[in-house]
Amino acid sequence: MPIPRYGVLKARPIDRRLGAGQTPHYQLCAVAGMERYRVAINVMSRQSPSELLYIIDEWFEHPITDFLAEIEEGFQELDHTPTSGALDFIRGNLFDPFTMVPLPHDLPGPDNDLNEKFDSLVQRALSDETALIFAYGGPWGPENQADRYFGFRPERGVHEVHMNQGNSQQFREADGVWNDGGLIFHFPEQRQWVGVFTAFQSQSWHTDDVTGHALPKLPDQPGEDGGGPNIPTPGKLPTEDRPDGLVRIMAALINAAESPEREFITLLNTSNREIDLTGWKLADKEKRKMSLRGKLAPGQTLRVQAQKPMTLSNQGGIITLLDAKGRKIHGVSYTKKQAEAIGWTVAF
Repeated sequence: MPIPRYGVLKARPIDRRLGAGQTPHYQLCAVAGMERYRVAINVMSRQSPSELLYIIDEWFEHPITDFLAEIEEGFQELDHTPTSGALDFIRGNLFDPFTMVPLPHDLPGPDNDLNEKFDSLVQRALSDETALIFAYGGPWGPENQADRYFGFRPERGVHEVHMNQGNSQQFREADGVWNDGGLIFHFPEQRQWVGVFTAFQSQSWHTDDVTGHALPKLPDQPGEDGGGPNIPTPGKLPTEDRPDGLVRIMAALINAAESPEREFITLLNTSNREIDLTGWKLADKEKRKMSLRGKLAPGQTLRVQAQKPMTLSNQGGIITLLDAKGRKIHGVSYTKKQAEAIGWTVAF
């Protein structure tokens, strides 16, 4: 079942501890109003392989930041829906999963492990009085005891600050959609948002739209029998059960100059083979879909007009490409600011 009382904490960071021990977590102390919280962030998996997948987006642009800028300080509970402000690594198009890489938490040397990657951002936030953090996950407390790391009372905080779907059988009960954890920093003086997202290598990137459980692997997925393409991925990531990205969303005309507006989306076949788009669909943030058809030769682009019920909102949104089996192939997001320029095409 999804995380109970799932939500986001908006607070000012004031202290931290590096992750150590058998089940290490990077510990972050933050204050909102008169209340203190501890944010516990996994830096190692209990399942093999132990290294977490991570991405730090130094210039995070996504419509979720408009929501975060307006919420009050403290912990805010969120519904498990696309319009509540919740996170979903797969459906929310927060980042390209192909850009995630595995990293240990305790390597010798400077700035080369997960503890140090987190700490460099936190140290920057600690030295900036205007900086804020937004920690997504599940809350605990308040409990009538002193916090074991920072000593404040009552103990309270946020955990599950990582992907929370597509889990292995051992942790399947935590699966859900619009249920993922993450850490987002805001540096107002630099007008900068930074997104920090982690996942376990044991998790699946194809999950059920209702339960968040991992979908059965299909025979044409990379790395399995059935003749599917062997698609290279960055670093040392396994290729099986990853969004394949054969066809990518390259651009969108969101705010057309003509009336009535005609909105367009540009697709690119990045592979070395022809792709039949019969049965494929494009979807918006509300999961409203339009059907595609035709074939794309290797390297060919296709400009398609957005058709109802799918819409491209000028207030910011997401665009997702699904194959004939309903699996996510690629996805992008755009902000309200990006959509403001009338007649201009947004490149992804």
